[in-house]
Order: sequence, then structure tokens, then C-alpha cells
Amino acid sequence: MTEKRGLLGALNRSKLFRDLNENEFSWVLYDVGNSAFTMLACSLIPIWFKSLAIGDAPGQITSDRATAYYSIAVAVVTVVVAIMGPFIGAISDYKGLKKICFTTAVAVGTLGCILTGFAPNWLLFAIIFVLTKITYSGSQIVYDSMLNDITTKDRMDKVSSYGFAWGYIGSCIPFIVALVFYILGPDMLNVISNRLSMICGFSVTSVWWFIVSLPLIKGYKQVNYVERDSHAVRKAFVQIAKTAKHIVTKDKKVAFFLIAFFLYIDGVGTIIDNCINIGTDLKLSSIGQVITLLATQVVAFAGSLVFARLSQKHETVNLILICIAGYFCVCLYALTLKSLLGFAILAFGVGCFQGSIQSLSRSYFSKIIPPDHSGEYFGIYDIFSKGASFLGSAVIAAVKLEGGTINVAVATMAIFFAFGFFMLRVADRKTSYNE
Repeated sequence: MTEKRGLLGALNRSKLFRDLNENEFSWVLYDVGNSAFTMLACSLIPIWFKSLAIGDAPGQITSDRATAYYSIAVAVVTVVVAIMGPFIGAISDYKGLKKICFTTAVAVGTLGCILTGFAPNWLLFAIIFVLTKITYSGSQIVYDSMLNDITTKDRMDKVSSYGFAWGYIGSCIPFIVALVFYILGPDMLNVISNRLSMICGFSVTSVWWFIVSLPLIKGYKQVNYVERDSHAVRKAFVQIAKTAKHIVTKDKKVAFFLIAFFLYIDGVGTIIDNCINIGTDLKLSSIGQVITLLATQVVAFAGSLVFARLSQKHETVNLILICIAGYFCVCLYALTLKSLLGFAILAFGVGCFQGSIQSLSRSYFSKIIPPDHSGEYFGIYDIFSKGASFLGSAVIAAVKLEGGTINVAVATMAIFFAFGFFMLRVADRKTSYNE
């Protein structure tokens, strides 16, 4: 294996990443890249959307309707990705296609990210954002399925946790730059226009996302695959149906895990997608919220590394159960939320478990599925992930449109965590058909 040069090579040789091989390091870097967009989506994007949407001018709407419409936009993404996800995954499982699918999704997603900043009104902003997030989600499906190719089963928990951990810290770099442009904008110092603030913020995020993706695009080699033939597309649809039937009738471990995952990830996705809406509905300082979320990235980084270390000594499922219990408590705490300090406590509580519950779920699922069909399985996995987020976002929108508080809407997520905890315990008692 040739020695990597430059900044990436120096990072790979540093103490922070010395225990990762080149394939694992490149894979972790993509989490650093795409997390920049995730950070923007859960912080500044809702603020910029509302800056275009709220007002008395023709075509503008009220704050409550802006919150509801943003939640609906997120829900549209989840429905589309849920439909397309298994097909994208199944196609990527064919020999030589995983890198092509991944590269295409990254290219389209990063281009869409830049174009969102140029949107002249809130409706076009929402449309481009939806398309960008759909391609982002498509890249994530393929990326998750790469875990079986870039590491061994006994290292999956650690590598997966590293991805989330360093994603949180790495995303802070472009986000701080985007935050500076927001501060220079009309909501704060009023040095530059809202349009220029948006363009610069989205462009910095897009360039970071694309550049940090290049090592994985260049170095990834598909190890587990299905042989291609002339009817690959038609057979992909047939294979999806066969796999779904197999999971339901024979592989109870996967089936019950997916049900549990659907339940508990509902609250996770909903809180991530609506964290800024929580603060703005409580009329908290926008800059205070953003700084709090930036600090939360550090908390999430530390939490993910702690659980990565724990995963070397403890069963993955037990660590996921601890994360679910932690989220349950956070949701109930939301009922008392009134101030920026309370918002910070809520955010830091989420940060302790956010990366770990996602990374450990990803690695646990990777261990119980056939590696040569990992793309297809992660497409199905993403249905349950995005389906849950759709349900949670729909709850937020329904509560707000009926005049309810954001506190109650977030607290309802505790129900899903409780049932998810129970179903995960059931799943872990089953024997995997693939073991």
C-alpha cells in the first residue's frame, strides 16, 4: 500500500487515526464531508428558509406556516427516498456500480447545495433543498453499505463510530465559515445582503463536502457484489421483492431489528431535523441557538468516541439500549423547555447519544445482513429510517397547525423510544438467518 502524502496523509499517520487503515480512513472522511451539509440543514437552512418565507409581502407566509411547510418539505424527502432507496441500493450491489452510484449522488448533491443559495424565493428554495437532500440521502445509503467492503466485522462498531465522531468535529470547520457569513448578514451585523450570506454559506459547505469525498471516490474498491447481466434493472426490482419476503418469513432478527429501528430512530431524526424550529418557536436567540448547536458537535464527538471504546468491551445491542433510554429522558425534559439554557441542556443531552445510536445501529445491521447484498439491505434500512422521520415530522407539523406547542410535539417522541427499546430486546433474542 502506497503512503499517502499531503494533509490527508499527515492526518492518517497522526495518533488520532493511526489505528485506521487507508480504506477505513477514507470512509470516515466522507462522514466528515457530508456532515457539513447535515449541520447546515439542522441550523442555518431553516433560518434562511424562514427569512425568505415570513413576511407580509405577496407570496410570503406566517411563522407557524413556515415551520409547518419546512416540516412538510422534510417529509417529502423521506417519502421519495423511502421509495427509491431499495432500488438505489440494489443497483449499487452489482459489480462495479457502487462507486458510480456514490460518485453521481455526491456530484448532484454538492451542485444542488450551491444552487440552493441562489434561490430567489422560499418555494424555489424548498424545491432545490428537497432535491439536494434526496441525493444526499442516496449517497448515504451507498456509503453505509460500503462498511462491509472497507473493514472487518470485528471492527465495524469502532469504524462506524469514528465516522460519526469525526463527522461532528469536521463539520464545524465549514459551518463556522458559513456562520460568519450569517453573522455578517441582515439578521446580525447587516454588512452583507441576505442573498450573499446564503450564497457564501451554501458554497463553502458544498466545496467542503465534495473535496473531502474525493479520497473515498478515488480509493474505494467494491469487494462484495452481485454479478451484472443485461437485465440488471429488472432483476433489481425482482431481488428487492425476494429480499423483503425473505426478511418477513425467515430472517426474524433483521425483521424485528428494523421494526425497533423504525420506532426509536423516529425521535432521533425528528429532533435533528427540527432542532432550530424548537428554538425559534420558543423565540430564543438565533445566534444563541446556532452557537449551542456548534458546542453540541463537540459533545457528540466525545460521546461517539466514548461509545466506540465501549463497543470493544460490551455488546453492541446493550449500548444501543443505553442510547435509547437516554433519548427517552431527553424527550420528557422537553416539556420543561423555556429558555436558552434549557435548550442548551436539551441539545447537550441529545449530543451524548446522537452519533452513537446511529453509528451502532449501522454497524449492528451490517453484521446481520449478507455482505454481497449490503446496498439493497441498506436501502430497506433507509426506508425504516426515513419512514420514521416522516412520521415524526408529520407529528410536528400536525401539532403546530393545530396550535399546540413544540414542547408537547417533541415529548411525544418518548413513546416511540419506549416501544423501540422493547422491540430491540425482542430482536436480539432472535437468531439471524445469515449467521
